[in-house]
Amino acid sequence: MTPVCPFTKASRPDDASCKKPGENQNKQQTVNENKSQQDGAISPKCPFGYDSQTFKLGPLSCMICQALLFQCSKCMPCSHVYCKACISRFKDCPLCGADIEKIEDDLDLQSVVDRFIEGHARIKRSQVDIDKEGDKKRIIYEDVSVERGSFLMQQAMRALRANNIESAKSRLSVCAEDVREQLEMTGNTPELCSQLGAVFGMLGDCCRSTGDASSAISYFEESVNFLMKLPKDDLEITHTLSVSLNKIGDLKYYEGDLNAARSYYFQALDVRRNAINHHSAVPSQVIDVAISLAKVADVDKNLENEDKATANFQEAIKLLESLTINAEDVSLEQRRLSVLEFLNSQLGKK
Repeated sequence: MTPVCPFTKASRPDDASCKKPGENQNKQQTVNENKSQQDGAISPKCPFGYDSQTFKLGPLSCMICQALLFQCSKCMPCSHVYCKACISRFKDCPLCGADIEKIEDDLDLQSVVDRFIEGHARIKRSQVDIDKEGDKKRIIYEDVSVERGSFLMQQAMRALRANNIESAKSRLSVCAEDVREQLEMTGNTPELCSQLGAVFGMLGDCCRSTGDASSAISYFEESVNFLMKLPKDDLEITHTLSVSLNKIGDLKYYEGDLNAARSYYFQALDVRRNAINHHSAVPSQVIDVAISLAKVADVDKNLENEDKATANFQEAIKLLESLTINAEDVSLEQRRLSVLEFLNSQLGKK
């Protein structure tokens, strides 16, 4: 799983690895400072060095998952603190190497982290600026709740990559609440609906990874609900929508509700077909359509609708056999061949 931040203004935490150190940060800082000077506003800055641009590790970070501490747990006797889920995998302290005799909850530090999250990026300060003539200039501090959402999303993705699921769920839930508040104030804007749909999708992934199928389906359905409100001319949105529909179908399939599974698979197929019809088809989209056809066909086969299953398998095979992929797209070609092999096996071909 490689989660991607749905907040378009936020950069990925690993972007800095492919850029010259400080180059883009300095440029962005200069732009922000110039903008602030022009409109008399100063963007609030976190005293701990956390922000939605650089995502540096800070004193409230877990050194294992590199996200904000969640369920703070103190190793004894060395007193180093980590997330409970992270440190439970170790017998020795990752920082100092000391044997862990026992692990204690650190409720005081967790309280600090919780208060920090609650107030992050909404810090209002009463400082004033003095211009060259010595007159005091009024400073207006911006409300940067979207920056807070970006920050929380990046913390959730760090926790998710480290398999600290409960931490990720906690941050995503706060993020969802933030976006809901903005929706109540501004209405269903495409940007906010897209963000909330993506957040609910990630919450569904968290629940699915812990085996909570019921909660996962609920989150995926909420994701679909918000993504359905958006225009279908954005390929990224249609892809996310079809993936959420397929994930609900998968969960229904494993529950044994084949008719419900087929319904969701077919909705995903319809979304993907429409995307190809309204845009010039790209190879990855064609493969996605073939996969959706395979999912619908597989259910039809289990429902003993052999003719429908065969027709869908054959349509998918025809799509992939006629697909031309550039020689440099090795991974995409491997994916095409893998899906094609599966389809042929379902029809009893070699």
